[in-house]
Amino acid sequence: MKSDNSTYKELILLGKWTPEVLDSILQESAKIEDTGIRIDCLSRHFLEMPYKDSTLIGDMNISEVFVINLKSVDCFTFLEYIESMRLSSSFHEFKENLKKVRYRNGKVSFENRNHFFTDWNKFNSNLIDDVTEQIGKNKTIEIRKILNVKDDGTYFLPGIQPRERLINYLPSNVIDDLTINELRIGDYIGIYSEKQGLDVSHVGIFIQDGNNIYLRHASSLQEHRKVIDEDFKNYIPNKPGIVVFRPQA
Repeated sequence: MKSDNSTYKELILLGKWTPEVLDSILQESAKIEDTGIRIDCLSRHFLEMPYKDSTLIGDMNISEVFVINLKSVDCFTFLEYIESMRLSSSFHEFKENLKKVRYRNGKVSFENRNHFFTDWNKFNSNLIDDVTEQIGKNKTIEIRKILNVKDDGTYFLPGIQPRERLINYLPSNVIDDLTINELRIGDYIGIYSEKQGLDVSHVGIFIQDGNNIYLRHASSLQEHRKVIDEDFKNYIPNKPGIVVFRPQA
C-alpha cells in the first residue's frame, strides 16, 4: 500500500469520549480567545489519562496508519492532540488539523511524520514560534546537531534521513524567577537532550494556576504512567535545559 493521503488507513480510539462529546468540547474551547488559556482548558481533559509508548503505527517496513488514540498517550502524542485541538472547533477539524501538525504538508506517511520536537518549528512555522532565545536572552546556548544519528553512526529511526538542526536551549542552572516570568501558560516545553542525534528527551506544557506553576505532561515514570501536573521548579533543575515553543494566536 502506498503511503499517500489517498490510501492511508485510519485507527481511531476515542476512549471516554464520542465524536459528539468532542464536538461540544472543541466548540466551547474555540470561544476562548486567549491561546494559552484554551490550551490549559483542553489539556485538563487529559489529566490522569494513561501513558502508553508507541501508539502510532508505521515504520520503514510498515505503511503509516493515521492514528487518533485518546485512550492513552505518550508525551509527544499528548502535545500533538492538544495543538490540533486548540486549532479546531469540531471533531472533523481536529482530524484534519492533526494531519497538519503530525505530518509535513499534512501528507500521511512515516517519512513525512514530524518525529522530532524541533520539526514542529521547522515545518509548522505558521503555527509555532521558537521563543527560547527571547525568553533566555543572553543565557541560551546554541548547538548544531545531526538529528537521528547515534554515536555509533546508526539511526534512532531507520528509514528517516538525518537532518541538521541548529538548536537553542536554556540551561536549567540559569532558569530563575525572572526567566520563568517570561513563560506563558500554554507554552510547549522540550527538555533538551545531551545525546547526539536527539533534540529533546521529553515534552510538556507550561501551566500556571495562581502562584503555582506546573509542567503538564505524560509521565513515563513507573510511579505515574499518566498525564500529570508536576511542580515546574522541582522538575527542571536536574534536567539539562529547555527549549520553548509558543503557539501562535
